[in-house]
Amino acid sequence: MDLPRIFTIRESNHRIHNPFTPGKLADLGEALRLAPGARLLDLASGSGEMLCTWARDHGITGTGVDISTAFTEQARARAVELGVADRVAFVHGDAAGHVADEPVDLAACVGATWIGNGVAGTVELLARSLKPGGLTLIGEPYWRREVPDQETLDGCLSGAANDFLLLPELVERFGALGYDVVEMVLADQDSWDRYQAAQWLTMRRWLDAHPDDELAAEVRAELTAEPARYARYQREYLGWGVFALMAR
Repeated sequence: MDLPRIFTIRESNHRIHNPFTPGKLADLGEALRLAPGARLLDLASGSGEMLCTWARDHGITGTGVDISTAFTEQARARAVELGVADRVAFVHGDAAGHVADEPVDLAACVGATWIGNGVAGTVELLARSLKPGGLTLIGEPYWRREVPDQETLDGCLSGAANDFLLLPELVERFGALGYDVVEMVLADQDSWDRYQAAQWLTMRRWLDAHPDDELAAEVRAELTAEPARYARYQREYLGWGVFALMAR
């Protein structure tokens, strides 16, 4: 049970596996007014940057669950580096269906709503771990504007226009699920660049070091095509944000 190797190659130098910069992540932690000792469950926790930095900066505790062995090890190392290994734990496992042993104050899935087959299922999954009155965090893409054609959809790596919603429609969707949107922090094009463009140097360095690897041709093809695809389509049309929800 693990992520495809191409994914871990591409993002091996990332601490945050989504279009948030460290500053955006810190802004989100401040906006949520986290209380010392609050417990966080982070499903699809990646390399653990959110849980580790918030444990350091706000005194929270918690558990992260991720399917990637490489990212889970990075998360554990990061906890040691930041001096919070006694307050956080990282579990290698499938986040889909994972429910906390005890209710938590904050349940999060930041950028991986496929674990619940979409937004509604992921919100329902997180609710199963949450204390009454707790916060749900969902990270999700949205369309920055109407998508004009199939070529643009393909360029955004999306199969259909209804894969994502426009921002107002996404906010309304949370309301239709019975939740108040109580905070949001959105990525911008610069933070998208730091997520996407940073992968290109990682892939090039990897290719230079592993020219005979079985994945070298796939990585080369991706590096050749990705910069123009991203600049023409994804950067212009796809937004991304984290939304804090409370059940009504």
